[in-house]
Amino acid sequence: MNLNIWQILFLALLQGVTELFPISSLGHTVIIPGLFGWGDLVRDPNFLPLIVALHLGTSVALVIYFWRDWLQVLRSIGKSIKDGEVKRGTEEWVSFLIIIGCVPGGLLGVFLEKPLKLLFASPLVATTFLVVNGSLLFLGERMRRKAEASIEVENFSVKEREAQFRPLASLSWKEAIIVGFAQALALIPGISRSGSTMVAALGVRLNHEEAARYSFLLGTPLIGAAALLEVPQLAGQSMTVLLLVLLGMVVAGVAAFLSTRFLMKYFETGRLYPFAYYCWAVGLLALLYFLVVLHAHA
Repeated sequence: MNLNIWQILFLALLQGVTELFPISSLGHTVIIPGLFGWGDLVRDPNFLPLIVALHLGTSVALVIYFWRDWLQVLRSIGKSIKDGEVKRGTEEWVSFLIIIGCVPGGLLGVFLEKPLKLLFASPLVATTFLVVNGSLLFLGERMRRKAEASIEVENFSVKEREAQFRPLASLSWKEAIIVGFAQALALIPGISRSGSTMVAALGVRLNHEEAARYSFLLGTPLIGAAALLEVPQLAGQSMTVLLLVLLGMVVAGVAAFLSTRFLMKYFETGRLYPFAYYCWAVGLLALLYFLVVLHAHA
């Protein structure tokens, strides 16, 4: 695989930031190389394992950032096995919501592996779905705003308004599966994993901060599982390439940690609208560019 330090640094920063921001990391890692003329790199069989390795760096950063949550998950699973039951509304239940929410994406990723890999060679597909992603973010936020407006019209007290939005532990296993299927949409380049998951979580009446937390927690196991399948394929690469990949993982992890800290603060009051506008703008401009290039080569 022909890979230089500038390419790996750029891809690592791109991955570390866009994986957590709801603007599709996979979409950007297909679109940007296409714009830069890195076609040989994208078409290389080792490109997907490379991107998954960068995802692994992001996953490690998420484990570090949410270490208290993951420690609680491990303790909760142990306690529930010991007690032989799991009660809804408890921290033990949150642990199982994470496991349940990962099932749809894991199964679809395994069964649709080959057709999904073909999409990584098509910047045109990625740009199209980036526009779709922007529309999902916009519609999800618009529906949430209407729900909030209806609560305000009812003249509820502050306590009553807060009660309209639910803590993560209150979700049912069916709602966790719905959010999990939304996360599975991110197997398509251009659809954001964090974005689609957040929209679904908002749809089941989590607040923005809890929706972001659930999204980030759900992503970690799936990224780790993908890494176990894909990263070993890099074993045959030269030592130089492997060192570049390791450097990329570290850079992606640092960028992801800083992005997570920013977004958890942002979603205390922030909305999805800015990310929707970004996806529309970048997606439409890139789509126009690739259509012109295709027409020129026709």
